Amino acid sequence: MTGDTVPDGPERQLDLNLLVALDALLEEESVTGAAARLHVSAPAMSRTLGRIRTVLRDPVLVRAGRQLVPTPRAVELRPRVRVLVHQARALLEPEPVTDPARLNREFTLQAGEMLLPQLAPRLVRAVVQQAPGVTLRFMPEALEGTPALREGRLDLEIGVIGHPDPETRIELLGRTRLLAAVRAGHPLARRKTVTARAFAAADHIGVSRQGRVRGPVDDELAGLGLRRRVVAVVPGWSAALFLCRESDLVCLTPAGAPSRHHELLGLHTFEVPLELPPVVIGMAWHPRNDADPAHGWLRDQVREMWRSGGFSG
Repeated sequence: MTGDTVPDGPERQLDLNLLVALDALLEEESVTGAAARLHVSAPAMSRTLGRIRTVLRDPVLVRAGRQLVPTPRAVELRPRVRVLVHQARALLEPEPVTDPARLNREFTLQAGEMLLPQLAPRLVRAVVQQAPGVTLRFMPEALEGTPALREGRLDLEIGVIGHPDPETRIELLGRTRLLAAVRAGHPLARRKTVTARAFAAADHIGVSRQGRVRGPVDDELAGLGLRRRVVAVVPGWSAALFLCRESDLVCLTPAGAPSRHHELLGLHTFEVPLELPPVVIGMAWHPRNDADPAHGWLRDQVREMWRSGGFSG
């Protein structure tokens, strides 16, 4: 192999690290200076310069007295290499925080019915005020328990997160408890304290999207040797509250912000005389959206809604 022959093997393969080293060498016009700039040893930089010379078939830097000076080819390459390295670094740097006012995006969300009446108006207000190019699509809870997040059909799920995909990101927002609600003229509304026995003796409404009749309340009552009669099971909290208003049935309902609905419907609420587990509320998303600034803005809005909205009770 002569000195003018360069093989088409590994020496000719693309190595972006050589561009970074070449940029430093052309900027410093010194092997020692380039080595210090890139935090490598001078011998290592000298070897890299040798590789660059082989690839370019040009000495790049030559000695002139005690200094190194660039060849005409190196002078020609210097601005082009600088631009390429700058573009590569910009490509790999984290994207700056998104300006919501410049977003043009559609987000698909699923929110539990107990949260949606309070959450949706606040999120919509944030969109109107901060991000006029954003559209929010609220989907029914039928997507819960499906791979909608994984498949990209859903951007964010908010509520009781059950049976997520293994890779799903879940963030706890907080906890709330359940209250019992009855119409204002219900016999239990006149009691100062409702006992577990009186609670179990009343007729009840169940809330279950799957139509389940039994739940944690029945388990707690069974531990006390009590049973309740569930007259009807409805799929959502709103339907349960309206049915409660028009009947002598007891309905469970989340505490916190939804209590305003109780007042509007003229319902009386009281503490459930049982040790029920709290309702854990979170939000879930797919890891593909972890580093997306626009999605991060949406998650920030949900966190702020929870903190300032009085959802916990």
